[in-house]
Amino acid sequence: MKNLLAAAILLLAGLISPGLVSAEDPAPDDIATAETALVYGYPMVMNYAAVYELFIDTTSSQYKCGFNEVFNTAHVATPADTAVVTPNSDTPYSFFCADLRAEPIVFAVPEIEKERYFSVQLIDFYTYNYGYVGSRTTGNGGGKYMVAGPHWNGEKPPGVDKVFRCETDFSMAIIRTQLFNPTDIDNVKKIQRGYQILPLSTFLGEPAPESPPQINWPKIDKELATQDPYAYLAFLLRFCPTVGPAKVEEPLRAQFMNIGIEAGKPFPCCELTEGQKAALKLGGEKGLAAIKAKVANIGTEMNHWRVTAAFGDRAFFDEDWALRAEAAMAGLYGNDAEEATYPLTVEDVDGHPLDSSKQNYTLTFAAGELPPVNAFWSVTMYDGKTQLLIENPLNRYLINSPMLPELKKNADGSLTIYIQKDSPGKEKEANWLPAPDGPIYMVMRLYWPKTEAPSILPPGEGSWKPPGVVKAN
Repeated sequence: MKNLLAAAILLLAGLISPGLVSAEDPAPDDIATAETALVYGYPMVMNYAAVYELFIDTTSSQYKCGFNEVFNTAHVATPADTAVVTPNSDTPYSFFCADLRAEPIVFAVPEIEKERYFSVQLIDFYTYNYGYVGSRTTGNGGGKYMVAGPHWNGEKPPGVDKVFRCETDFSMAIIRTQLFNPTDIDNVKKIQRGYQILPLSTFLGEPAPESPPQINWPKIDKELATQDPYAYLAFLLRFCPTVGPAKVEEPLRAQFMNIGIEAGKPFPCCELTEGQKAALKLGGEKGLAAIKAKVANIGTEMNHWRVTAAFGDRAFFDEDWALRAEAAMAGLYGNDAEEATYPLTVEDVDGHPLDSSKQNYTLTFAAGELPPVNAFWSVTMYDGKTQLLIENPLNRYLINSPMLPELKKNADGSLTIYIQKDSPGKEKEANWLPAPDGPIYMVMRLYWPKTEAPSILPPGEGSWKPPGVVKAN
């Protein structure tokens, strides 16, 4: 959302004060390493900015709770939610951020009726989705699940259904619980009360281990973010040891040390020449430009929607740092494609930029061609400048499949959504998706997409395609 996106872009655009650059020529290898470090670190810094707002900075309007606690939001996202770009307004969220340094945690989910979709998305400090609990993966029968950090080597304890191993010392979890309609909120609240987290020692009734050392978390905001992004990366790497699957990063970390980036040490970890300082600036600028260029052409074009698989675990990314960075810029904390697929668009069907200050639009699903899902689908409107939800007289931020009984279909059975900043009139208002007075950024979400035809899977290659956005007459 606005605070995070602005902070991250400032962080990565204003890399080094121009006064630090001298006439000394930067070495091409140092420029390349700085570019790689920028691209590699971008999603990690984005994640830290969100974690800082949500779980560390108690003065932030976005603060939720401390580590190893569950926070439930008994409402869907609104324009007031600004910690993460392109927020999902389909499902009330629950969150926790687990500190795994001393011991694992155990989290419990209650039994949930089979008709209701839910998911627990586990995300490490690399922004990898390293595990899921939920309707698609474990079912709705409830259970107890353990998350262990990179240094834990024990066996699955009794009473635990599954162990998830996190590569980093901290793990974030995003829990989504489907809300059928506004009158359903009390049922969601009851389910949310069943999401619980305990240290493993408490779960087993054993003495707690020694507490880990306190951390001096560096503040990150718009002003401080411009000072030195590589310092944030060096700080974050202390929680990302090169053990287990992360051992493949040892050569990369060694390269970073050549430009002063070393895990857990103040940046720079060694004295830099003026040429190296210039390389950091040039490489950083190149890295940010490369990420932006990737986002502009992310995935495969389908009727001027971009459809891609851009989120997953370490094996999915396979050291493709550019893909991981573009995914973070396009929408932090996206799901694996099998959990949810996200077509996004900023263009109409003719390739012109969507701008509701100049034009009204429609989006029409032909009869029998609604998004093919096992759970539900939605189309959400965002401000094209900020990627945040927008204020509007209906307090409506999306059109989704639970709303189908209230939506009006055309005579041929098709469904038209009216995309414009002003009401299309009372007779069409049920199908109105309010738009900003300016550029549009629109995201379609298919939760638990079907795998059999017609299907959007694999993303960009599936037999189902989202219809194009058309200028209204």
